[in-house]
Amino acid sequence: MTSFLDPVIAFVSAHPWLAYLTLFLAALLEAIPVVGALVPGSTIILALSALVPGGELKLWGVLAAAIAGAVLGDGSAFWAGHRSQREILGAWPMSRYPGVMAQSEAFFHRWGTLAVFFARFVPPIRAFVPVTAGALGMPPVVFFGVNIPAVLAWALAHVLPGVLAVSALHEYAGLPHHHGAGKHLWILSVFAGAIIALGVWTLRRRRIGKAKASSDQARPGLRPGAGPT
Repeated sequence: MTSFLDPVIAFVSAHPWLAYLTLFLAALLEAIPVVGALVPGSTIILALSALVPGGELKLWGVLAAAIAGAVLGDGSAFWAGHRSQREILGAWPMSRYPGVMAQSEAFFHRWGTLAVFFARFVPPIRAFVPVTAGALGMPPVVFFGVNIPAVLAWALAHVLPGVLAVSALHEYAGLPHHHGAGKHLWILSVFAGAIIALGVWTLRRRRIGKAKASSDQARPGLRPGAGPT
């Protein structure tokens, strides 16, 4: 893996604008309904943050790219919902994910305005709450008043851990900085954690699906053409 990561890190060091563009697109796409549930934006941001201590990327550039992408993505989704109202919640491609849409709406009704803040940290609901907020009539001033601070907190929470972890590995764990061992360990750990999390989520969804199917089969149904007596 080190032999694979070294050329990637060298390429990023020579073309940092591509890394900033990747960070921007990762944050943007992660905020778009449906697409955001498929794009590992948080994983990409966490991984690339490891390149800040070595100077391949600048901290302000990483934060700016992530914040700009997230604000634009959330804002676009909100305005789409605000203009279309509830019709968009049942339109394609949201109609293909009725369970997630119902979960997003329930999350919004439960937490109200704070749902916009909390959803920023809860995938995959993060990709659906902004459009839900717009569709359910949240005023734009209220949405952006909560969303922008949430994005700022989210960006810091995704960038600083990598910066601090890699710096600590070189400073206190005795790993040689010029070998890039700290950034290798962090990037590999992030992707390994993402794969494990995806596996756990997939198994959980399958168990829930099987439990629901078993419940539906156990529930007595009416004969075709028969009605309640």
